Amino acid sequence: MIRIDKKQDCCGCAACYNICPQTCIIMANDEEGFLYPSFDADHCTDCGLCDLACPIINPVKEEIVPQRAFLVQHKNDKIRTQSTSGGAFTAIAEYVINQDGVVFGAAYNNHFEVMHRYVETIDDLKIFRNSKYVQSRIGNSFKQVKTFLKIGKLVCFSGTPCQVEGLNKFLQKEYKNLITVDVVCRAVPSPLVWKKYLGRQNINSDNIQNIVFRDKTFYGYKYSVFAVYDKFQTAIYHNGIETDVMLRAFFSNICDRPSCYDCRFKKRYRVSDLTLWDCFSVDEFSKQLDDDKGTTKALAHSGKARQILKNISNLATISEINADQATRSIKEMFESVSMNPKRTEFFQDLKRFPPEEVFNKYFPYSIKAKLEKQARLISYKLGVYQQMKKIVKIIFPNLANKKS
Repeated sequence: MIRIDKKQDCCGCAACYNICPQTCIIMANDEEGFLYPSFDADHCTDCGLCDLACPIINPVKEEIVPQRAFLVQHKNDKIRTQSTSGGAFTAIAEYVINQDGVVFGAAYNNHFEVMHRYVETIDDLKIFRNSKYVQSRIGNSFKQVKTFLKIGKLVCFSGTPCQVEGLNKFLQKEYKNLITVDVVCRAVPSPLVWKKYLGRQNINSDNIQNIVFRDKTFYGYKYSVFAVYDKFQTAIYHNGIETDVMLRAFFSNICDRPSCYDCRFKKRYRVSDLTLWDCFSVDEFSKQLDDDKGTTKALAHSGKARQILKNISNLATISEINADQATRSIKEMFESVSMNPKRTEFFQDLKRFPPEEVFNKYFPYSIKAKLEKQARLISYKLGVYQQMKKIVKIIFPNLANKKS
């Protein structure tokens, strides 16, 4: 029976829950809103499968393999605008569905909780677009993946690196008809904090159609904002990284899962077929692609991945770049975030006081925040936003690593 003695030793991938043949494991919320396995010891047969499925107990040794890196931009501008970066995942997913396959990813449910689910139509892929800075609930997704694989369906599974490694451990064998895609993940914030934020903003399924963490429609890709859309597709709220409290909480490292502060999955050579992440510095690789609509960097770890990228050339513009240059200085790929020293106090306050009071205490709309917002807007309007980001990164590297 798997035992979690230290919370940093569980990434919440739910591989143990999915693999238990006696269904005596449930994923239960702790006081911070994170899911951990809970056991019914009376029905456990000590088969040991839960231990074998844990990607932290059974780490995968990083092996250097041939890699190729690419810049990817979906040819449909509407899809690229809706996507976090260049729409690479949608292009991959479209190919899979055109092969009568299924695609798994993170999406909102009716209460804007983030859950893993699958879709089988191209139109439904829109629910996966744009980042969700909240840890998703895997639920029964691993079991569903295995069911589809066993009947010969082509399956694409996307998630964080720990979720992909958890899926691989759960499956316990390689499948030719499985494509795995992970993202360069900074960390996963608490679903409880997200729920408190939604309550503070009076956001519910009755009055809201969509929530976008990285909206490009206001100021472009390089200065995306958090936006909320009502049933009439009107943006009723939008704020940037310097003023929206959910984004500020995320980038302050105050509400991340304990395992994220010692992430075991930060590495270049991964078990996934493809790793995707932002390319804000697209001008360093291609002036032609630098249109401020979004570009994805894709790192292909397998021959399967390279073939997939060839297969989507009709859907996306793809340019190969040097893999060493593509991964150089990508801190989120290699380094865990540092825990905010106020993290414990923050969660204690969140239990005792109203969300509005807590968020105002830790993330006040101060003169500094107002000035930073104005500086970003002015530099954007002057067309020098990206240049200013580079200057800040050189002068204040620690600050630049916290924000985008």
